[in-house]
Amino acid sequence: MQEQSISIAIVDDHTLFRSGLASLLEEFDEINVTFEAVNGLDLQSKINSHKHVQLVLMDINMPVMDGFAATKWVKTNHPNVHVLALSMLEDEKAIIGMLKAGAGGYMLKESTPSDLLTAIKVIVDKGFYVNELVSGRLLVALKDSDQKPVFSARELTFLQYCSTELTYKEIADLMNVSPRTVDNYRESLFAKLNIKSRTGLVVYGIKNNFITI
Repeated sequence: MQEQSISIAIVDDHTLFRSGLASLLEEFDEINVTFEAVNGLDLQSKINSHKHVQLVLMDINMPVMDGFAATKWVKTNHPNVHVLALSMLEDEKAIIGMLKAGAGGYMLKESTPSDLLTAIKVIVDKGFYVNELVSGRLLVALKDSDQKPVFSARELTFLQYCSTELTYKEIADLMNVSPRTVDNYRESLFAKLNIKSRTGLVVYGIKNNFITI
């Protein structure tokens, strides 16, 4: 029995990349590219007439409406539609920004079609795709567990600040503590959650409602 294909949309302002990716993904029986859009505004005008779209492959840097704004719009107006960020950017700010906006995963444009297929299938199935770019250590933190880690009020404040663009020194100033104390908060959270990056802390905080978006 053939499994039902996943309906996706591709949002990217580079025509050659977008159409090339659509052709590549159409080679997979599991994927049906429902429509393409050149930016977030174009996506808005098309998605209402394509009610069965399950996932949007979202670029970040686009004119008129970028990937951050478009992802927030999708998750607000079509909460059941998944978003997978697909970008050339691999800096922490871009990754955290897309995850905070509501993306369920983050892939680089240099990824192979088979890796992209895997990410699409996992997000549609589980709602979230974890790879080494987001944090290879997140699987442990994202698992539902009866034994939830216990955090101090100061650690939770620090966790909230981690989702901003503030440096650790600026966070220390805001919290009226020394940079060394902030380092201690960070290392304590790393140890409790088995996470080794600021991005990983932010994803954990968002998924477990410790970070207010």
